Amino acid sequence: MRDILKQLGIKELNNGAWGLAEYGVKPNNDTKSIEIITSFSPIDNQPLAKVTCANEVDYQKVVSDAHGEFVKWRILPAPKRGEIVREIADAVRAKKRELGRLISLEVGKILSEGEGEVQEVIDIADFAVGLSRQLYGLQMHSERPNHRMLEQWHPLGVVGVITAFNFPMAVWAWNAMIAAVCGDTIVWKPSELAPLSAIAINNIAREVAQRKGFSGVFSLLIGKADLGARMAADRNFDLISATGSTRMGKAVGTIVAERFGKSLLELGGNNAIIVTQSANLELAARAILFSAAGTAGQRCTTARRLIVNAKISKELLRKLIDYYNKIKIGDPLEEGVLMGPLINQTAVEAYLKAVTRALADGGELLCGGSKESGLRSDLYVKPTIIKMPKMTEVVKEETFAPILYVLEYETLEEAIEIHNGVTQGLSSAIFTDDLREAGIFISVAGSDCGIANVNIGTSGAEIGGAFGGEKETGGGREAGSDAWKSYMRRQTCTINFGRELPLAQGVKFDI
Repeated sequence: MRDILKQLGIKELNNGAWGLAEYGVKPNNDTKSIEIITSFSPIDNQPLAKVTCANEVDYQKVVSDAHGEFVKWRILPAPKRGEIVREIADAVRAKKRELGRLISLEVGKILSEGEGEVQEVIDIADFAVGLSRQLYGLQMHSERPNHRMLEQWHPLGVVGVITAFNFPMAVWAWNAMIAAVCGDTIVWKPSELAPLSAIAINNIAREVAQRKGFSGVFSLLIGKADLGARMAADRNFDLISATGSTRMGKAVGTIVAERFGKSLLELGGNNAIIVTQSANLELAARAILFSAAGTAGQRCTTARRLIVNAKISKELLRKLIDYYNKIKIGDPLEEGVLMGPLINQTAVEAYLKAVTRALADGGELLCGGSKESGLRSDLYVKPTIIKMPKMTEVVKEETFAPILYVLEYETLEEAIEIHNGVTQGLSSAIFTDDLREAGIFISVAGSDCGIANVNIGTSGAEIGGAFGGEKETGGGREAGSDAWKSYMRRQTCTINFGRELPLAQGVKFDI
């Protein structure tokens, strides 16, 4: 582990902790006053390393440096900013294997998912490079003679990014790479459950920018929930982008709104897959498997509800249970393992409590429902399928664990009503070979989610499309499409190139 940390530029400090060279514990500091976070691997529930938290001096310096750097960074032409982001992508490519392994060690993802997340960092950086030449505005015809109207976009300022543990690098990159080419500087508060991954990837981006003369574009503040609340309340942040639970998003959004600040919220999901009578059941079963059990159910896009036509329910569930029974659970670094551990004991307790509640509500346990024994920690659980008589309160909640609730329906209208009957609105999918059914699902009368898929699962979104959802998912959009506009400020300009001064709407104001 020490070798991986050193390869990734994470420095060992004098008190046995690890941290940032710029903002870590200095040799002469009084280490008794330093708050320490210990990063544990859920694989064996053993400590990986200690990490120093930001103190008041660190906070003030990071925010001040980010503001000072913004003044320089915003005037660098966007394509030049893109060239720096391209070099960041190349630097990440060179360390993809090490970064992917670190993700697996720290949050328990299987290695292919860990490396896949690093690839997502690379992909969004590549996307941002092209975007740096496409920050387009509009030009409009004016109603006044010899006038021209146009709309342009300027860098916004300092962007505060708050992320969750389950994607400890990719979600930061969705924000940071786009914000950087838009001319913003970025201060990142990662999850306290995954600080090593954050330090590693931020070091790479920071070192590339520093070589180009911009040391304060990418900054990091390690800390607990109170640090995120402080950032949300700080007027020095022109945008707070927060990814995590709905509970966290409500708190952050309220604090930012009180100061009339801007927030971008990408929050929880209670995602459903509808399977119709015309569906290819083999295709559906394979997609449901990854959507529901991939990442041990710890994705905001995880499928938590399966809404299946009653006529095909038995056949689909037979296929699905067979697949579930073949999932190899264990050390995510081992070949052939498809599901690693949950992140911590709190997550395991939430899983067990949800199963108990569902069974008390009349649910029928089809498979799973308990912890997996004989492994390297007590954080491994069995992927679970529970057939429910109706959508009870526990089904309406997001439990960050591999629990799939099955609900049957008779008509497509009924299926869509069940689908939309939750407060979250992130990802959704339908499996059908009927063009009409597919059309209804993605129409205004269909899915109310930000993501609506046909014949693919709810997880595994590509970076080219804007990512996010509606209702209690927060309404924010990250990654591709025109999500870049969240990181810039819009300005409408009118140019009078004539010698008269006509007023709009024909108003007369002559002296």
